[in-house]
Amino acid sequence: MGLFKDKTLLITGGTGSFGNAVLNRFLQTDIGEIRVFSRDEKKQDDMRHEFQSRMPELASKVKFYIGDVRDLASVKNAMYGVDYVFHAAALKQVPSCEFFPMEAVKTNVIGTDNVLTAAIETGVQTVICLSTDKAAYPVNAMGTSKAMMEKVVVAKSRTVSPDKTKICCTRYGNVMCSRGSVIPLWIDQIRSGKPITITEPEMTRFIMSLDEAVDLVLFAFEQGVSGDILVQKAPACTISVLAQAVTELFDPGHEIKVIGIRHGEKLYETLLTNEECAGAIDLGDFYRVPADNRDLNYDKYFKEGDSRRNHLREFNSSNTQLLNVEQVKQKLLGLAYIRELLDGC
Repeated sequence: MGLFKDKTLLITGGTGSFGNAVLNRFLQTDIGEIRVFSRDEKKQDDMRHEFQSRMPELASKVKFYIGDVRDLASVKNAMYGVDYVFHAAALKQVPSCEFFPMEAVKTNVIGTDNVLTAAIETGVQTVICLSTDKAAYPVNAMGTSKAMMEKVVVAKSRTVSPDKTKICCTRYGNVMCSRGSVIPLWIDQIRSGKPITITEPEMTRFIMSLDEAVDLVLFAFEQGVSGDILVQKAPACTISVLAQAVTELFDPGHEIKVIGIRHGEKLYETLLTNEECAGAIDLGDFYRVPADNRDLNYDKYFKEGDSRRNHLREFNSSNTQLLNVEQVKQKLLGLAYIRELLDGC
């Protein structure tokens, strides 16, 4: 972790699952300081006590800042002296964003603009913003707000020299067992003796672990060019396969109940669109989508277009590697959260 030696890292929305994963990964390295920025004082207090208990000799590296990405002044207050920013603060629940779309705009779009404005003005070296597969071909308010967030990231990257502030974005699918995700809900339903509820059995979703999410952010940090969107080639599975894997681990034969698609849900998710394929670069385990840095003088394109196009195709949760029940069980067993729950059964 030499790149972070004696550096100060700020994580917006830092009390969430991603922030906890970063602290678990970074605290025992030579990083100088990690700032956790969020609006929930209770979660901050819980997090403070947890790390004081688990890592008492290192917990002093963590500093907590109360604030809201919607408020530029509070963001700036936490940003002074920061070298790097991981921007994870967001409204992520599809149904709640569907009912309160302007709240999603305030946090996911305006909040991101505030974070980037503060980072540029205070001389932050690198900002990595976290996006979602729902931003590609968005059909719901959450995905639309995240798509606009990505547009803000790319537009903002054009306004500042990358030698001063590098701005990149990562886009990934569902993170298993993250806060508010479906697997902890199913486990609670199993333990309560209730049937687990699934929306549509043949619906497909990308799946990845929190560690893989952190890996993607670190890849963008090290390899990304300002304005890039970095995408990880994740596997996927159907919802029925995921549900069966969870029940086989916790209560084989447990009832599974189909309740139908919720507000704003897709049958499959996309990580790389057909349109992005035109300029995307295949990096093996990742795709890189460079920023379109053409200027506003579109007149020259009326007479002559750009014939160059990469021969990639849309990357979605139905044409990626689809995992079977045993493969999903092995992926779940790789998570400390699942192992701890099984050990406690």
